[in-house]
Amino acid sequence: MPEPTPPGPDAPEPVPPGPARPGGSLRSLARRINVAFDRLPIRTRLALASALLTFVILCGFALVVGSLTVHRIRSDFNTEVAASADDLSSLLQISVRNNRLVVTPNIDEYAAPEHAVVRVILSTSGSVIENTPHAPELDPRDGRITGLEGGENVDGYRVESRAKPLSTGGYVVIQYARPLSDVQPTIARVELLLVLGTLAGTGLALLAGATIARRAMQPIATLTATAAEIARTQDSSATIPQPEADDEVAELARTLQGMLHSLDDAHAATEAMLDRQRRFVADASHELRTPLTSVLANLELLADRSEIGQLPGEMGDAARSALRSSRRMRRLVADLLLLARSDVGRAAPRQPVDLGQVVLDTAAELGPLSGEHELSIDAHPAIVEGDHDELFRLTLNLIENAVRHTPPGTEIRASTGLAGEASTPGGHGDALLTVEDDGPGVSPELSPTLFERFVRGAGDRGGSFGLGLAIVRAVAQSHGGSVELENVTPHGARFVVRLPLAPAHEASPQSSLTPSLTNHAV
Repeated sequence: MPEPTPPGPDAPEPVPPGPARPGGSLRSLARRINVAFDRLPIRTRLALASALLTFVILCGFALVVGSLTVHRIRSDFNTEVAASADDLSSLLQISVRNNRLVVTPNIDEYAAPEHAVVRVILSTSGSVIENTPHAPELDPRDGRITGLEGGENVDGYRVESRAKPLSTGGYVVIQYARPLSDVQPTIARVELLLVLGTLAGTGLALLAGATIARRAMQPIATLTATAAEIARTQDSSATIPQPEADDEVAELARTLQGMLHSLDDAHAATEAMLDRQRRFVADASHELRTPLTSVLANLELLADRSEIGQLPGEMGDAARSALRSSRRMRRLVADLLLLARSDVGRAAPRQPVDLGQVVLDTAAELGPLSGEHELSIDAHPAIVEGDHDELFRLTLNLIENAVRHTPPGTEIRASTGLAGEASTPGGHGDALLTVEDDGPGVSPELSPTLFERFVRGAGDRGGSFGLGLAIVRAVAQSHGGSVELENVTPHGARFVVRLPLAPAHEASPQSSLTPSLTNHAV
């Protein structure tokens, strides 16, 4: 094991891990708050931003106004206490009786209305001459008497002291005090009102912000609803509503309208090009049928001559190989012609057709070619309005698909019948054509694209072009019906074709299924 390379002289010194710094956690919290805020709808963000700004402004206002108001309340309270102390000092009379100092008038009656306490102290000895009941010690803890001609807060009281001279010499100190708790309810009410005002203002700002944001975002909501409707209907020729104000929303609406016009023009050009392609394929396929018929006739003649020995071996083999390729080409041209006619909306003449008889005709043609497969038919009369050749091709493709994609020995069942109210006299419903097998079924990966053109399964052993099921869907849709694949548990596949029944006055079958071919192996 190689030794670790020591760091060079310019390498930075490793920083030992230390405790997380508060600044980092604050930045992380701020980042998470920003992410959460950005995930909110724009209307919510606008309302919250206006409410937060209002809250900050109201908090600053409440702090300033609250501080000034509380200071004013306390100043008025101190002024009242000082005025009461001055009034008491002027009213108080101290006389000597029986070698005792007597205070008049009654200080209890004077102090009671204001919840005040009064103490009269002799300055020379510091003894209390008179005091109201439960009057506390109002002197500071340093032992000195509260400063004369002034006030201060002592032990929850606002104390005002006044000196009054005695006729016998010296003076007394009159202490007038009121509890600070008398002013606290007023301060608490002011603080409560400021808090409630701040919260109420913030709530109103939130509601107003939400209302304004909703009205401001209404044009955007209208544009969104219009865009959703256009996406649902795929109508690029729709008109975007234009706001009355010439602002950013109006610019967005004009941009969207221009985009829709461009998409509509591009869509129209694409449709025109596709329509020309469809018509070209249809016309080309139609025109190819005549020369292919001539080529097939000549190749069949050559193949017949090779059978009777009129052509050498290699030339006969070449003629038969060309005949097989030409037949495949004829079928491919027929398939493309049918799909092209379906794309351009060229419908063949319609007449009442018995779907059960079509299944019987198809089984009669495919019976000798089904190999080791067991083909059973359960055909019941089901009269639909359609083209016999196209319905024959639909049935032929479904049964051939089952034969091609299932192993030998698989049972294939084809049936026709009525669904819904069609089974009752005078009812309306659908004709059903069902082709099912006991094979391996259709893989889930192939199911979504099974009816698309040129889609072939991994087990396709017949060399098909991948157009069989696409033709089935095109024929079903051109007849106003549908085709669905139903997987059978535990294995197998079931194709169900639904076609509307012919009107009652045209529902007389062209061919009778009496007796119907039921559970018959071909």
